[in-house]
Amino acid sequence: MNWKLICPLEDIPVLGSRVVQRPTGGDIAIFRTASDEVFALHDRCPHKNGPLSQGMVHGHKVTCPLHGWNIGLEDGEAVAPDVGSCGKFQVKIEGDLVYLSI
Repeated sequence: MNWKLICPLEDIPVLGSRVVQRPTGGDIAIFRTASDEVFALHDRCPHKNGPLSQGMVHGHKVTCPLHGWNIGLEDGEAVAPDVGSCGKFQVKIEGDLVYLSI
């Protein structure tokens, strides 16, 4: 895999996110949970393309700020009864640095 250094873990707010812009489009949101786990998803809700990076992180989910859909951080899948998914990306933490697989 090709890993890209994104930032120190402390640069991602707890229960928040950081956006990584891609020149080819389709920004990536990197989320941090209360237990310092990190997940990466396309920054677009599968419902109406709301910016997931602006949503609320709770447990292993993020709630879209537009219409309240819950999206699983581990798999990018909408939580039932909603249906849909957004792409996910692999991330890792080494020391206190966050890397994204591109």
